[in-house]
Amino acid sequence: MLKATLRSFFAHKGRLLLSALAVLLSVAFVSGSLIFSDTVSRTFDRLFASTAADVTISPKEGISESVPTGVVRTVPASLADRVASVNGVKATHVEAAVQNITVVDDKNEAVGPTTGAPTIATVWRVSDRSPVKLTSGHEPKGPGEALLDKDTADKKNLGIGDSLTVLAQPGSFKVRIVGIATFTTTNPGAALVFLDGPTAQTKLLGRTGVATSVSVDAADGVSDASLKQRIAAELGGTYELKTADEQAESAAAQLGPFLDVIKYVMLGFAGVAVLVGVFLIVNTFSMLIAQRTRELGLLRALGADRRQVRNSVLAEALLLGLVGSTLGLAAGIGLAAGLIELMGLLGMNLSAAEMVVGVATPVSAYVVGLGVTFVAAYLPARRAARVSPMAALSDAEVAGVGRPLRIRAIAGAVVGAAGAAALAGCAVSEKTSSAASLLGLGVVLTLIATVVAGPLLVRPVIRVLGGSFPKLFGSVGRMSQRNALRNPRRTGATAAALMVGLALVGGLSIASASMTKSFDNQIDKTLGADFVIQNANFMPFPQEITEKVKDVDSAGTVVRQRFAPLALNMPDGKRVESTASGYDPQLDQAAHITYASGNTAAALAPGSIAMDRGFAEDHKVRIGSVLPAEFAGGQKARLTVGALTNMDQSGGPGMQGGLFMGLSTVEKYLPGGQEAVLYVNAASGSDVKDLRKALETTLDRYPQVQVRDQADYKELIRQQIAVMLYLVYALLGLAIVIAVLGVVNTLALSVVERTREIGLLRAIGLSRIQLRRMIRLESVVIAVFGALLGLALGMVWGVAVQQVLALEGLKAFAVPWGTVIAVVVGSVIVGLAAAVLPALRASRMNVLAAIAHE
Repeated sequence: MLKATLRSFFAHKGRLLLSALAVLLSVAFVSGSLIFSDTVSRTFDRLFASTAADVTISPKEGISESVPTGVVRTVPASLADRVASVNGVKATHVEAAVQNITVVDDKNEAVGPTTGAPTIATVWRVSDRSPVKLTSGHEPKGPGEALLDKDTADKKNLGIGDSLTVLAQPGSFKVRIVGIATFTTTNPGAALVFLDGPTAQTKLLGRTGVATSVSVDAADGVSDASLKQRIAAELGGTYELKTADEQAESAAAQLGPFLDVIKYVMLGFAGVAVLVGVFLIVNTFSMLIAQRTRELGLLRALGADRRQVRNSVLAEALLLGLVGSTLGLAAGIGLAAGLIELMGLLGMNLSAAEMVVGVATPVSAYVVGLGVTFVAAYLPARRAARVSPMAALSDAEVAGVGRPLRIRAIAGAVVGAAGAAALAGCAVSEKTSSAASLLGLGVVLTLIATVVAGPLLVRPVIRVLGGSFPKLFGSVGRMSQRNALRNPRRTGATAAALMVGLALVGGLSIASASMTKSFDNQIDKTLGADFVIQNANFMPFPQEITEKVKDVDSAGTVVRQRFAPLALNMPDGKRVESTASGYDPQLDQAAHITYASGNTAAALAPGSIAMDRGFAEDHKVRIGSVLPAEFAGGQKARLTVGALTNMDQSGGPGMQGGLFMGLSTVEKYLPGGQEAVLYVNAASGSDVKDLRKALETTLDRYPQVQVRDQADYKELIRQQIAVMLYLVYALLGLAIVIAVLGVVNTLALSVVERTREIGLLRAIGLSRIQLRRMIRLESVVIAVFGALLGLALGMVWGVAVQQVLALEGLKAFAVPWGTVIAVVVGSVIVGLAAAVLPALRASRMNVLAAIAHE
């Protein structure tokens, strides 16, 4: 049996090649994501471990800032002298490092990275822990001198003697580059500007006597943990103390979400590849077993029992998985190397030579590859085991043709009903969390139901889709339609591979279109300002920009918005962490707010807070309720609920509740913040176009902020949502690639299966052109069937997703009909492309050899 299995595998290796490609893609994305994330993690772990001080003293950590406020939290610089006398301290250093800055050259072009990495200004200090070393020029001395890192200097074509303007919170100031510092470790993509100590304190923090942290070096023989305990005994619990290991761990934790995004995106690709690949492998083995009915029957007649036949087929599948996994692991290493090169282009200079291939990577690769093929081949293997020894004495038959689909109908109906019930529950749910859970369950169950019951839809749908084929293409069209109807199970499984990708696209396209329409409606409904000024990456900007805008002659009302992370203790006993917005009293001139109770004056009064009515009802809050609050930084307050809104809009991640208050309240409890948005109206008698021109001229030297009108603001939102769609389209592309492989494999094996039939057709006059057309039409009708099935399922999912979004205030519903039409047209192209090789092979068959084929 082992010899027979091996010979059978190598005899059909060409037919199994496309299935091996599906395994390869699945494994490549799994192993590539693990290698890349492990490499980045190891690189940054080394960076953080080598640069962290033995003990770091920093402000006490409080409410997490899910939305940046621009506040630079500090500690007294005198802590350095105070701690220096602690036993075991070798040296102390005052640090002044900030990230909320912008650096521009003499052309007013931003010098910092555009990839989301920070621009950091800090104190220049030479130590064995520094991530850079001075390679040209000299150290900065005085307020007009600075060092710049070499990577940034090379990218922006800057050198010693060039001038820079640093736009910091206290105000902008000019410096001249007097030296270049080169990274000795991995450059995480940041731009670094180094100043001397007094300049950093004065220009970055606004005054001397404060520091962003104090770093402490331990004396020889003193452990970091021991030194931390001694410093804690001296300072008490007022400040945050971290050892080098704790600091490195904290820095790595901050990097975690970035790495998780990359890892989960790639694992998403792997998941799609696995799911679609399963259909391909199931179909391939089902057809191979159908073609080998006589061979399997002969094995049974010679004495092989059912278990041996089943194990023989599974052994072939495991060999396929082993080959695909090995090639996929190699491809994954190449994929990781490509990602490392891509990150280099984005500014993160990782080294491919330091690539990390942990034990978990090959284990995961082979578990995925072997698992996928084993699971996919199990049902065909069981079917093979049921082949009768008498099958060796008869002509081979196509397994599954004519067998009733009652079991599929019952199973599909039961699972589909459960999925429909879950989606219906999602639609009527009033809690976002429960609605999202029901949505996930409904998507999984309806997908399974559609796959199981898909063959039941083959005959009615394809009769309609191919109904015009006989009139348009005569007997060739009739045969192509009947070939697609010949084996509903095979047609359903082939179409299912394409259906999965298109269902994803359909559902998420509806979700994104609905989100876009909802945001457009919200902007039309709420935005009352002529212009919105904000940072390109939504970071806060210095007060200097606000003052420049107010000085524009044609500017009338200017309303500031700041963010304030806080925690509220609710009457229902829950502690809710969110982010509130702070506004100037003239808010009504910049926004149209619908109140359920109260008004803007009550909402913005000192010590007051406003919130969404639904959020208030969920937590048993009423007008006049007094809520204990804690702001980021530790300031405590008691806030009175002055107004309840009825805006039906989402606050966004970390901003649930629609909380807002007066800017005076924010400044009292969270001083030193920066504006996140400015809402500007034209002064009475001024033209809006003239105001825009004046604002853009004034802000030309501040490239981090943009002037947007209502249309621009809508376009910005669309661009943000489009990022999600790009990922979806990439997933679609992968699904289509594998689905095309599936259609090619099905048609190729079908051609082999119908060799004798094709020979007879050619013998009675069917031309090569007609034969190729017949196979192309069969491929197109299968692809369109899969597309329509996927779009129908995707629309159901899209409606359910929109119901979840509605709970967050995004209530508009939209169907992107352009995308729907493009998908249908694309499926026709996919069908034509997939049929090229099988049709060509069929048309080249020798007629007599085909007729004599067994």
